[in-house]
Amino acid sequence: MLHALSKSARVALILCLLAAPLSAQQTPSADSAAPTTAQDNLNIFPHNDASRYLLSGQANIIFQGHPGFHSPYEGTNSFLARGEYKTSLVGTLFMGYKVIANPKYELDAIYDEESAGGRGDSEALGLAGFTNLDVVRNPNLGPIPYMARVELHQTIGLTSKLVDAERTQFSLATKVPERRIDLRFGKLGLPDIYDSNGPGSDSHLQFLNWTVDNNGAWDYAADTRGYTYAFIAEYDDVDWSGRYAIALMPTVANGIDLQWNLRLASGQNMELEYRKTPLARFLNKDRKGTVRLLGFVNHANMGDYRTQINEALFARAHGSPNVVPVITDHSAQVTVKYGVGVNFEQEITKDFRVFGRFGWNEGQHESYAYTEVDQTFEVGGDYAGGGWGRKNDKFGVVGVSNAIKKDHQNYLKLGGLGFLLGDGNLNYAREDILETYYTAHNWRGLFTSFDAQLIAHPGYNQDRGPVAVFSVRTHVDF
Repeated sequence: MLHALSKSARVALILCLLAAPLSAQQTPSADSAAPTTAQDNLNIFPHNDASRYLLSGQANIIFQGHPGFHSPYEGTNSFLARGEYKTSLVGTLFMGYKVIANPKYELDAIYDEESAGGRGDSEALGLAGFTNLDVVRNPNLGPIPYMARVELHQTIGLTSKLVDAERTQFSLATKVPERRIDLRFGKLGLPDIYDSNGPGSDSHLQFLNWTVDNNGAWDYAADTRGYTYAFIAEYDDVDWSGRYAIALMPTVANGIDLQWNLRLASGQNMELEYRKTPLARFLNKDRKGTVRLLGFVNHANMGDYRTQINEALFARAHGSPNVVPVITDHSAQVTVKYGVGVNFEQEITKDFRVFGRFGWNEGQHESYAYTEVDQTFEVGGDYAGGGWGRKNDKFGVVGVSNAIKKDHQNYLKLGGLGFLLGDGNLNYAREDILETYYTAHNWRGLFTSFDAQLIAHPGYNQDRGPVAVFSVRTHVDF
C-alpha cells in the first residue's frame, strides 16, 4: 500500500514528524498549572490545552477496492465495472496561536498545511455518494503540500459567565462566554463550522461516504479540495446558535480557482442550531441532542439543465442526431441555486447515538461545487465499545438515499456529462447506499478501521450495479 503511494506517504510522514516533536515540547503557560487533557491517550504525543500554542498533526491512509459488478454499458464518467483498488493518503499539520488569550475577547490565528495524495476508485467518478471523502476530485493536483486553512477567529463575549469548551483545531479556547459572538475570516472549509454531526461528520474515524459525512444536497462553496475564503458571523447562547457565512465560489464547476468578484459569484449559508431534540422528553436529561436547520443560496456561472436539453433536442431534430447536451455550453451568466437541510443527532444511552439528515435543492441548475445530489435522506447510528471493554472502539451503520430532479435525469439520459456523473444513458432510480464500519483503537493516537459500503443503482442507474466497496483505514493523531 505504501509502495503504491510512495511520494504521498513521504510528504505526509514529513508533516507528521515535524508536528510530533514540537507537540511533545509544548509547555504550560506561566499562569496555569493545568494538567494535560483527558484526551491525551488518543494522541501519540500529549497536548497541553492551557498553552497559547496549538501544534498537532494527523495522517489518514485508506485502501479501498471493489469487485466487478453487472454493467451492460459504461460512459465517460461511469464507476468502472471491472474490479479495482486505490489508495489515498491525507496528512495535515494543524497550527494555532492565541493572539489575545482573554477568554472574553479571545483572538485565534490558525494556519494548516496539508497534503492529499493518491486516487479514488474510478478517479472519483460515477457515484453521487462517492465512497471516500479524502479523495481530491482532481487527482492531477498531486500530493504537493498546500495551504488548507489560514483564518482569524475572534470571540466577543456578551457576558462574564464562562462555560467549558472543547479545544479543537479551529478554536483554541477551553473556556468561552456563555453568550458570545464568534467571527471568522480567511480560508477554511464550510463543513468545519456548518452541518457538523457527532456520529456522522468525521471521515477519519467514522463513515467514509461523501453523502454520509456531509449533506449531499448542500452544494457548499468550495474549490476542488473543499476549501474557500469566507466570512462567518455566529451568535451563541445557552441552548441555541445562529450563523451566517458569505463565501467564494469556484470559477467553474469543481474548479480549483475561486471567483473573487462577489457580484459574479458567491455562496451564502445560514444555519440555526438548537441543542435539544424532540426525543429529549423521553430520555434521561443528561442525554445530549442537537437539531440544525441549514439554508444556502449560491450565485455562480451555472448552466440550466432544461435549457441545454432543449438545445440538444433542437439540434437532433435538425439533422444532428448525435448531439448531446453540454451543461457548460452557455454564455457567461449569473444564475441562482438554493436549498435547505435538516441535521439531527441524539444520545440514547452513554454508548449509543442516532443521527440523520435531510437535504433538498432546486435541482434546475447544475451541480457545481460538491456533488450531484438534489435530494437526500440519511439515518444511522453508532455504538461505542464500552460494553465489551474497548471504550474507544466504535461501530456504526447508516443508510442513505440520494436523488436528482427530472431535468437532471433527462440530461444524463441524453448522454450529458456532469462533473461526476455520465454513463452515456440512464435508466433512473435513486442511488441507495448502506455503509457500516468498525474502528479499533490500537494505541494512543493510532486507529484502524474496516468499512463496507453497498451501493444500489450507482450514479442513479438501475441498469448498473449493485456494487460493494470495501476499505481498510489507518489513522494517526499526533
